[in-house]
Amino acid sequence: MKIFITGATGFIGNRLIKRLEQTDHLMRCLVRDRKRTSNLSGSRVELIDGDVSDRDSLRRGMTGCDWVINLANLYSFWEPHKSDYKKINVDGTRNVMECALEAGVSKVIHVSTVTIYGKPKETPFKEDSPVGSIRFSRYSQTKYEGDLIAWELYRNKKLPLVVIYPGAVLGAGDPKASGQYIRDFVRRKLPALVMEDSVLTFVHVADVAECIVRASAKPNNIGEKYIVGKYRLSFSELNQMIAEIANVPPPKFRLPDLLVRGNAYLLTAIANLIKKAPLWGMSVDQINIMRYGFRADGSKAERELGLVYTPIRSAVEEAVASFK
Repeated sequence: MKIFITGATGFIGNRLIKRLEQTDHLMRCLVRDRKRTSNLSGSRVELIDGDVSDRDSLRRGMTGCDWVINLANLYSFWEPHKSDYKKINVDGTRNVMECALEAGVSKVIHVSTVTIYGKPKETPFKEDSPVGSIRFSRYSQTKYEGDLIAWELYRNKKLPLVVIYPGAVLGAGDPKASGQYIRDFVRRKLPALVMEDSVLTFVHVADVAECIVRASAKPNNIGEKYIVGKYRLSFSELNQMIAEIANVPPPKFRLPDLLVRGNAYLLTAIANLIKKAPLWGMSVDQINIMRYGFRADGSKAERELGLVYTPIRSAVEEAVASFK
């Protein structure tokens, strides 16, 4: 198969390309910056300059392709220009999906996030659980709005859609929130422990890539959703694991949740004023995600795709090793 891929230079995209190199598939990757394409140098990889806001580049890239894998998104809990979330996560998703319809591809794998579910009444929630009424970050809200567009095109225009919903993704090479948290912990730059009782559902980045490959290859699964994640850990448990693996003591101070939230509002206000990210990643959106957490059930991917989850300790070990 020939696969058109967006977001191939990202954290998950990097692992996906490595996994696809073990197959016979040909890859055509949309790239914005050629300086970030060192992982895309294989003989079966073709580069297309452009981005998800440029429909002409999407059309060029999808011509002659069988599948589309959409990983492109703005994954961040603070941005100086808030309109960028909608531009990429909403309008960009619409562009990819509508161009895929024009191109007549046989399958579209769209990678979303479990945080679009907010805090459902059912816990742990599954793919068909009704979503909660509130999402706790601008990232999650705009990803949710992008999903609604994709599913509307599936229902009304027969878009051949499959959606993947990863939990909190861990592993080596993560430049975003989870990776920064582990990096600061290992390098003893984390000022205090926060939200220790909150629980998230974690997954190894390699398992997300594997799920994408298996969902792509599985016949007769158009219209399916797959949550990817198994290990539900509190931040207290995660902190203990990082401390043991890195052989560093955890921060001595533990901040009460109310004080953490107050600091997040203050630091976010300062960040918005000076247009620089909040210290220690303590934006309101980041703290809200940590506070409310998410307990997701990724067993469907095990049953229907044969996915075998990697122990989450392996992901933490790889992350710690990369930062040390």
